[in-house]
Amino acid sequence: MKATSPHGRSELLRPDGSPVRVLVVDDESALADLLSMALRYEGWEVRTAGDGAEALRITRELRPDAVVLDIMLPDMDGLTLLGRVRGELPEVPVLFLTAKDAVEDRIAGLTAGGDDYVTKPFSLEEVVARLRGLLRRSGAAAARSESLLTVGDLVLDEDSHEVSRAGREIHLTATEFELLRYLMRNPRRVLSKAQILDRVWSYDFGGQANVVELYISYLRRKIDAGRSPMIHTRRGAGYLIKPGE
Repeated sequence: MKATSPHGRSELLRPDGSPVRVLVVDDESALADLLSMALRYEGWEVRTAGDGAEALRITRELRPDAVVLDIMLPDMDGLTLLGRVRGELPEVPVLFLTAKDAVEDRIAGLTAGGDDYVTKPFSLEEVVARLRGLLRRSGAAAARSESLLTVGDLVLDEDSHEVSRAGREIHLTATEFELLRYLMRNPRRVLSKAQILDRVWSYDFGGQANVVELYISYLRRKIDAGRSPMIHTRRGAGYLIKPGE
């Protein structure tokens, strides 16, 4: 049976069926709160720590399935903390989060045992996507059901990359698929051009929002042609997808 979170996402759960547990370690409280909100939106249990000592205490209590770790902390550096966390949980996947973007810093983090590395400024969607990948690869969590996103009679399979509406197959390019997937992961939610550029193109177009309009038009031709419209424009705000009426 297919099951999704209240926000339309396919849920990741622990083997016992409980929510995934994530520890966010960052001394910038506003950033930690923002990350926590994004991860809780996935249905995950999230705890935060502002320094290494607190992070170790929570690690022992929570036994997290993944850790988001800032490399710069007030009482110890993230590489030292990583070693101590791995002393408690040898297999826990760790995503480094830092303002450092030099190649040597990336190499140091990954060599020390970090599983992935995201530099500030970052996209919340990117952090979530990378964590989902780490959790699946580590075996700490698995999809609760098939990787299907459904909005009305529109169905997208994230594994096979197949898309259909009312049972009729729709062929999309790779970029069209990513754009539709982003819209369908956020049904009835208005997404701005900036958010879409960030998630689908990862800044590659340098803020050229016209590319978003172009690809929205491509999707409409394939998704909405001859049918009740599902992709809608909110002038001055962005785009959203919802079931056709």
